[in-house]
Amino acid sequence: MEAMPPTGCRHDIGSGSAGLFQLKPWSVILKDKDHGWSPLLWVVYLGFFFIDPVVSHASQRIWTYDIVGGAVFLLLYFGLFALECPRAYLHIAGMVLLGILFQPINMGACTFFIFAAAMLPFCVSTQLAAWIGLAIIGSIGALEGLVLHINGWTMFYSALFPVIIGAGNTFFAERNRMNRQLRKANEEIEHLAKLAERERIARDLHDVLGHTLSVITLKSELAGKLIDRDPGRAGKEIREVEQISRQALSEVRDAIRGYRARGLAAELAHAKATLETAGVTVQCDAATSVQLPAMQESVLSLAVREGVTNVVRHARANNCRLHLEQQNGSCRLEIVDDGQGFYTIEGNGLRGMRERVEMLGGTLERTNRSGTTLIITLPLRDIPVQHESSQP
Repeated sequence: MEAMPPTGCRHDIGSGSAGLFQLKPWSVILKDKDHGWSPLLWVVYLGFFFIDPVVSHASQRIWTYDIVGGAVFLLLYFGLFALECPRAYLHIAGMVLLGILFQPINMGACTFFIFAAAMLPFCVSTQLAAWIGLAIIGSIGALEGLVLHINGWTMFYSALFPVIIGAGNTFFAERNRMNRQLRKANEEIEHLAKLAERERIARDLHDVLGHTLSVITLKSELAGKLIDRDPGRAGKEIREVEQISRQALSEVRDAIRGYRARGLAAELAHAKATLETAGVTVQCDAATSVQLPAMQESVLSLAVREGVTNVVRHARANNCRLHLEQQNGSCRLEIVDDGQGFYTIEGNGLRGMRERVEMLGGTLERTNRSGTTLIITLPLRDIPVQHESSQP
């Protein structure tokens, strides 16, 4: 019994009564990450219980008692592994009770004490509870040995040896608990990573499709108004709708692969064209020589796209100003319009923009006085400050 491996009962004491006698599928039992199929191997140690009746040529009555006791033990033992919600204290107490009942007629009854002590550390949640339980089991075995005046070796295997086995298994039980916590943490990290990736894809698709579909809608409405009085202009708008649709398809593919913007300069130019199409007068003050890391440039490009989309959709503005400058180791983007302002509650687009900016250590400020002012500031490192600017 010194080589008895640790058990792997994962259920704590006092679990709910729901499903008290509900069995787990064999596939679940055998694939358990803590013990797997090993409980089928450990049960062979029950053979020590039947050595004494064989050696002493026990009577048929004693054999009947021993077989019934062995059957009850198997129910208690496999119940810890097979039941969905085992009452572990009752199972362990039942094994100890079998040891008490059979000790007067079978010296191999110490096997029940050993099994109870060996499995106890895996059925409690703390090492303190395991040590208390082992002390109780050892005391019961010793007390009965004194009452029955059993020999020294039997006393050793009934009182001291179970405590030694149980004490060794407290280490494996603690390792199992730590492994379960680690697996749970890894599963939680994996779950959070999936959620973060879904949110990133949702933000990117919103930024890509929200802006593009707004432009398509705007140009389609304009073409519908011009189709009678200016067919040539209407045809031009429809061709631009086709081009924008093809571009949107390409951008969606880029988003699926991990979206990267076309570049801040191209995005500013596109934003200016979109605003002018919507009848908004545009003033674009952008530093032409600003050097940005790829991540910052991508975030600012998406911010320009989302900000201009909001102006076209909601602001009803007559004028809009786009301003980009680099100063004091940071980059500052302003989108200012004279429209009616946005709602106080942030939508998905603005919330996604804020999350991107804050991930890079930047800030996003929004005011709604006399229109809407959106200010994004991103910190830059090792980027030379340049102030050359132009007004397209």
